[in-house]
Amino acid sequence: MSNLLGGLLSATVNPLTGGVTSTVEYLVVAGGGAGAGSNSPGASGGGGGAGGLLTAAGFAVAAGSAITVTVGAGGAAVGNNSNGNNGSNSVFGTVTSTGGGGGGNYIPGSGAGNGGSGGGAASGAAAGTGVAGQGNNGGAIGSGGGAGGGGGAGSAGLQPNSHSGAAGGAGFVSSITGFAIQYAGGGGGGCDDTASNLGGIGSSGGGNGAGKTSGLVTLPATSGLAGTGSGGGGGNNPAGTYGGGGGSGVVIIRYPASCAAPVSTTGNPQVLYNNGYQVYVWTSSGTITF
Repeated sequence: MSNLLGGLLSATVNPLTGGVTSTVEYLVVAGGGAGAGSNSPGASGGGGGAGGLLTAAGFAVAAGSAITVTVGAGGAAVGNNSNGNNGSNSVFGTVTSTGGGGGGNYIPGSGAGNGGSGGGAASGAAAGTGVAGQGNNGGAIGSGGGAGGGGGAGSAGLQPNSHSGAAGGAGFVSSITGFAIQYAGGGGGGCDDTASNLGGIGSSGGGNGAGKTSGLVTLPATSGLAGTGSGGGGGNNPAGTYGGGGGSGVVIIRYPASCAAPVSTTGNPQVLYNNGYQVYVWTSSGTITF
């Protein structure tokens, strides 16, 4: 988890062993979609949409029953002439967040991926749509040859108005761990092959779209940050540049530190005690039994 929390969080011993909790608060973030690869002649690749994000308090738990935890993988990176891969769902018990949509490539009749948040559009392809209550749509195509940004949990992906790529949609800031951390940001769209144009900036852990420096040196797309469910950046035109992969998701729960620790956990969750809560953070799939 150090890639996300920067090593700031550490487990401590819970001095209290009260009764079993009856409810927990959760944050469930699915895997982000990958950015699309480039296509020539045609267009740059759209940014990947963020994984769906669901958070709420008051989720009922029963003593002695194992609850399934599934952490969705980010969409795998792709080469040129390819739409981005969608991310995978994350699950906590009966709560399912939908994997992010992959970015769109210039493939006639094919649009960007739909998902928790939708992938950004490339020329000739529609933007992906997000799931209501989990994320937002990807950015559509505007003027110029840049590609749209992937949608984020906080806002839709932006639409390019030039040959540079558009930024990904904003993510969502949660303090469930006791620290304000941004999750589920959209990936930036790739730039068009015209002079020196920049790739779109990823938001809240989203990958940057591929671009070019003033010396026409290609800047590759980057992947979404692992453990945030953010989208990958799109590739740039001409063909041959890859889109960035989506960031893997995360499942986090917390409940009062005055209650007893779980009977068991699997999946090696990081355990924290912070601000009067005990917190469990999964970056790989497992279970928890109270």
